[in-house]
Amino acid sequence: MHHNPVLIQNLSHAYPDGTLSLDQINLAIRANEKVALIGANGSGKSTLQLHLNGIFLPQIGEIMVGKWKINQQNLTEIRNFVGLVFQNPDNQLFMPTVWEDVAFGPMNRGVKGNELQIRVKTAMEAVNIDPQTYGHRNPDNLSGGEKKRVAIAGVLAMQPQVLVLDEPSAQLDPRSRRQLINLLHSLSLTQLIATHDLDLAWELCDRTIILSQGQVVFDGKTEEVMRDAKFLEEHALEPPLSYSRPYCDLRDKPF
Repeated sequence: MHHNPVLIQNLSHAYPDGTLSLDQINLAIRANEKVALIGANGSGKSTLQLHLNGIFLPQIGEIMVGKWKINQQNLTEIRNFVGLVFQNPDNQLFMPTVWEDVAFGPMNRGVKGNELQIRVKTAMEAVNIDPQTYGHRNPDNLSGGEKKRVAIAGVLAMQPQVLVLDEPSAQLDPRSRRQLINLLHSLSLTQLIATHDLDLAWELCDRTIILSQGQVVFDGKTEEVMRDAKFLEEHALEPPLSYSRPYCDLRDKPF
């Protein structure tokens, strides 16, 4: 694992109409860090994440993931190194069975036979999806939480070193949300998690980056910024509900 698997230098991005979505972003994310990326709608979170997988290429500035510079020539290596989990799993699951969905990425990279079987089984077990029970099922018939886990398994089967998640807890019921938080906590991967769920960020991530109008306005300890209600309000955010309770470190005491 590279010491800084994600390095962003002077990244700016504008939409075709000229609207600036990212403005001089400079970030370094260390190996195995779990980092929350928060901000109001339109702050640039999704645009930044889509750069990390090469869906958007830098217009101005440079991004390195591992030893690869993000450009057209390196997209295969980049997409092996950085796994992207979309907000809506229905945008990611499209095969007739769960097993085929999880196997799709490795198969398209030439993995086959016993190695493919092991990768799929390992990825499904990592997200607490039993291969025998779920492997033959149609993803359309799964619950929202189950779909999220299968989408993550499909990414894990590619054996990435960085996991990028867009609103992972969106539309989950409380039990599914808790299972997701525990799952992400257990994964020994570098994670960048864009979320409006500040309680998830509070529990899961030691570091938080806040974007506002395409700029980084905070990069530091999650606990520090979550306790600054005035600063959060200035950037159209509210403290997590956990902050209104008597202080306890929920990250050490999962429900």
